[in-house]
Amino acid sequence: MNLIGRYLSRNLVVAMIFITAGLSSTIWMTQSLRLIQLVVEGGAPISMFLRLAFSTLPTFLALVMPWGVLIATLFTYNRLTLDSELVVMRAAGMGPLTLARPALQLSAIVLFLCLLLNLFLAPAAQREFVRLREEIRTDYSSVLLREGTFNDVGEGKTVYVRQRGAEGMLNGLIIYDNSKPQRPVMTIADHGILVTAEAGPRVIVYDGVRQEYDRDTGHASNLEFKRYTVDLKVLNAGEAQRWPDPRERTLSDLLFDTGNPTDTQLRPRLNQELHQRFATPLLAPAFAMIALTALMSGEFSRRGQARRIALAVVFGMLLQAMMLGISNLAVKTQAFNAVLYVVGILPVAIGYWYLENWRRLSRGAAGRSGTTPPAGPPATGPLGGKAA
Repeated sequence: MNLIGRYLSRNLVVAMIFITAGLSSTIWMTQSLRLIQLVVEGGAPISMFLRLAFSTLPTFLALVMPWGVLIATLFTYNRLTLDSELVVMRAAGMGPLTLARPALQLSAIVLFLCLLLNLFLAPAAQREFVRLREEIRTDYSSVLLREGTFNDVGEGKTVYVRQRGAEGMLNGLIIYDNSKPQRPVMTIADHGILVTAEAGPRVIVYDGVRQEYDRDTGHASNLEFKRYTVDLKVLNAGEAQRWPDPRERTLSDLLFDTGNPTDTQLRPRLNQELHQRFATPLLAPAFAMIALTALMSGEFSRRGQARRIALAVVFGMLLQAMMLGISNLAVKTQAFNAVLYVVGILPVAIGYWYLENWRRLSRGAAGRSGTTPPAGPPATGPLGGKAA
């Protein structure tokens, strides 16, 4: 019996690894597409792109791993059914719960790993992603200045660059500053260079003219220059004053009051993030039980169980949608935070009860309909012995 358990566990783990790797690679490449622009336009090195891309991996890995459990369980037990291996195991006296034990053990391990990701690794990775993004905006701000277009850089400032060269060189510059509506300023320069100072990014422009217009008096003044400095610190001013996203918060930040007035005002959002981190890993055993209930109950068929597999996938999608929907509702109504745990635990409890009693339930239904249920292997208890 231990040998059969190890055999099932080995098949489940191998399938889980390959499925999770495939799903993670697909989602990771999709998420990384929005970062390729940093490399294509030459604003940031390829090493920075790779660091950004890898920092997004733990964020969605905790969502992918429960689906890996579901698909691996469906794949493994369906293949063993088609090869008649499960039929032999059942005929040897192994009950549904005994055969389901390796999948449940795997789901428990995945639950622990998802908790580790949600509570520690994913928030740290999200903070690193934000830090790298801020570093790019500070050190490689030329990425935000596209050539041949009028770039709105905030605070009423618009920058046009005819051509961007290497090492921050900018050719054909037009900088329009309307931060003071009564005195707009337009700077036209032959070329310039983007540099990073302590106060933020600045553009040093050469060989141009600065035009200032006074709307109150209608007077315009022109100033020709050989060299002039334009402040563009608005390129990175937004991150300094922003409210840290709850996904970046440490566990202690979510559990205890930080004294920040904004945190106090948005405490429901922080509580929702806290409970979501603890509740979403419960999808792993829930998905495993959905797959086991679909394939382990009822009589086996060598023609496949496509309908049961499709039904299990649909139930998994509905369960995931319910978890996301209830999580969003919890921001407005805190009572929904408790419902998250119910949604995760209830499928496991119902599935366990059904696997333990499905044969008695099917015989009772057959007796009420006046038909004789098909013969099958003897009923067994949770440990594989004959039931009393």
